[in-house]
Amino acid sequence: MGRWISLALLLIAPLAVARPAPDQLMDAPVLRQASAYSFSSLELDSADGARHYRIWLGQPSTVSDATPVAYLLDGNAAMAALDSQSLDRLAHSVAPPVLVAVGYATPLRIERTARTFDYTPKVGSATQQRDPLTAVPSGGADVFLDLLTGTVRPLINQRLGITPQRQLLWGHSYGGLLVLHALLTRPQAFDDYAAASPSLWWNQGLMTAEANGLAQRLRGSQPRLLLMRGDQEPASPGAVSPAKEASDTAFKALLGTLHQVDGLHVRHLTFTGLGHGPMLPASLRYTLQMLSQGR
Repeated sequence: MGRWISLALLLIAPLAVARPAPDQLMDAPVLRQASAYSFSSLELDSADGARHYRIWLGQPSTVSDATPVAYLLDGNAAMAALDSQSLDRLAHSVAPPVLVAVGYATPLRIERTARTFDYTPKVGSATQQRDPLTAVPSGGADVFLDLLTGTVRPLINQRLGITPQRQLLWGHSYGGLLVLHALLTRPQAFDDYAAASPSLWWNQGLMTAEANGLAQRLRGSQPRLLLMRGDQEPASPGAVSPAKEASDTAFKALLGTLHQVDGLHVRHLTFTGLGHGPMLPASLRYTLQMLSQGR
C-alpha cells in the first residue's frame, strides 16, 4: 500500500504547489499522445437540457465481462490528470480497467456550475436549493445518478459489448461527496466507491445522517469504500489553516459510523503532505492502480 502511495505522490509532485484557477482550461495530453489505451467520446444532455456532458471512454487492448470499469467524475479534470506512462502501466497490470471519464462539454478543466448541481444531494423539501459556497443551484445528485446508471452506463456497456462484473465510482471534493451519497443511498449501484477529499463540510453531518439504515439497504451486497484524504486539507473552504484528521469532527464521525455497518468494507488512507487540489490526481492514480491489481 505504501509503495503505491509513494508512486502516486511521485507522479503528481509537480502539481502539488499550484492551485488551479477557476477558469483553467482543460489540457489532456493523453488525447494527443500514443498509449496502450484507445479513447473515444460521446456527448449527451441532461433531461432538462441545462447540462451538457462529454464522456471519454478509455479501453485497454482486451475487454471482457471480467474487465473492471472505473467511472470517473469531473471527467475533464480526470483526463487531464492521466498520462501515457500511467496508462501503459495500467495496460500491463493484472486487470487493466476500462476508464469512463464523465465530464462536461466545455473547454474548462472544471465546470463549476454544472458539477455543483450534479454532485450535491437535495436537502429538505425546498423547491429551490442554493449551494452555500457558490450560491448556484444545487441538489441534483439523484437526478445525475439516475442519468449515470440509467443512461450512461447502458450506452457504455453497449459500446463495449460486455456486462461488467466489477464497477467503480471515483470522485474528488464535491465528486467525493457524490460518491458517498451514492454509496449510502444506492449501495448496490456500484461494487467499489472511491471518495477522495469529500466535501463533508457541505451541510455538515448530512453524510452521517444518510448512513442511517445503510445495513438494511445493502440487502446482502458487500460494497467496498476507499476513503482518501490529504493531511494538509482544511476542514472546509473557509478554514484559515489545514485541519488534521484528529480535529476534523465530520470526518471522524463518518468513519465511526461506517465502520459499524456490517457488510460494508471500508479502507481509509491519508496522503502525507498533500492539500485539497493535489489530492485529485494522487487519489485517481492510486485508485486505478489498486483496481488494476484486482484489489
